[in-house]
Amino acid sequence: MKRSIIDLWVGIFVAIGLASVTFLALKVANLTPQSDNNSYTLIAEFDNIGGLKVKAPVKSSGVVVGRVSNIELDTQRYVARATLTLDGQYHFSRDTSAEILTAGLLGEQYVGLVQGGEEENLKPGDRLQLTSSALVLEQLIGKFMTSFAEGNNKAAAADAAAAETAP
Repeated sequence: MKRSIIDLWVGIFVAIGLASVTFLALKVANLTPQSDNNSYTLIAEFDNIGGLKVKAPVKSSGVVVGRVSNIELDTQRYVARATLTLDGQYHFSRDTSAEILTAGLLGEQYVGLVQGGEEENLKPGDRLQLTSSALVLEQLIGKFMTSFAEGNNKAAAADAAAAETAP
């Protein structure tokens, strides 16, 4: 009898441990269910979203105020359209700007909102007018390499011109 009671308690603790690990895994992966009853959506269009993903955080002043709920390509204008689902307790003015930022040097990308100064707030379904696309590291390196190569060519041309004019 005593052995079966110990086995029962061990089973209960193992079940609680598995449930805790599952909950933490879902929490870390941002897959926990969130209440949508007090939220609203905004649309932001970007020329380039880089590595932005669905469920990426939307932050304002470093505080998570929502999540990216959908990303699609506008086939008319060929821009990326991100749907942002924001918590209903946060309200932003009509001239709020959105930009895609990176947490750390090579960290995850998120949408940063910068509050504007207008009195009137955005309404559900509104489109953010001021957006800044993601900085893509490969493009920055390519521009640096191109400008570096052009700088070397100009220096070589200046040296050749100086050599020709020298007596």
